[in-house]
This record gives sequence, C-alpha cells and structure tokens, in this order.
Amino acid sequence: MESRTVGGQILFIDARKLAILIPGSRKQKEFSEDEIRQIAQTYHNWRGTQWGENGYEDVPGFCKSSSLDEIEKHGFALTPGRYVGATDVEDDDEVFEEQMTKLTSELKELFSRGSELEQEVRTQLGRVGYDI
Repeated sequence: MESRTVGGQILFIDARKLAILIPGSRKQKEFSEDEIRQIAQTYHNWRGTQWGENGYEDVPGFCKSSSLDEIEKHGFALTPGRYVGATDVEDDDEVFEEQMTKLTSELKELFSRGSELEQEVRTQLGRVGYDI
C-alpha cells in the first residue's frame, strides 16, 4: 500500500503531556511503549501508510495537520502547541455563578489563613530578635 500525498501539510504532535520524568532528572522524560505506539500510529494514520490502522483525525491538545498557509500566518513558528490547541474540557454541569461563589469563598478562607500564618511568622521571628 502506498502512502497518501500529504504535500503542503505538516503534522504537529504535542507529546508534552505524555511521558514521565526520569527519576533524578528535572527535564528528561521517558515515553512508555504505549505512548510510543500512539505517536507512531498517529504518524502512520496521517501518512496513510500500511501501518496506519485508521484514518487520520486532528486531536485537540495532541495532534494537528496544518497547511503551509496556516504556518505562514503564525510567522513560521513550529511550536506544536500553537497548532494543536488545548484539550477539550468536559462540562461539569455546574453553573458558573455557583462555581465562582464556591471558589471565592474558598479563596477568602485561604487569604485569612495566610494572614494568620504571616502574623505567626512575625511573632516567632520577633521572639528570636528579628522584627519585620
């Protein structure tokens, strides 16, 4: 089976959310076998090669096939996140006003607790001769 023509298209895959940090490293990540297969399968589906099991579809937050015109509109920046966008967020059916009321109440409590902790730190520093 021959691969389909993807002329004028570039496949962007944003795999930042995949992989885990290698223990002891702050930057180096390692992909699992399943993640490697997912990335490879996405590529082969996009190319339409014999290893492609399904047709290709853009997946918000993970992959997108972009035209050269679209890339030009972004100043030829090749950062995958710019093209793949964000993952779709599920609606939790909670009304916005209810969420904001709950969150602002929680924030008020946290601010209050922060003030209490600040005062406690000042008191303890004062006891050892360091007034601030």
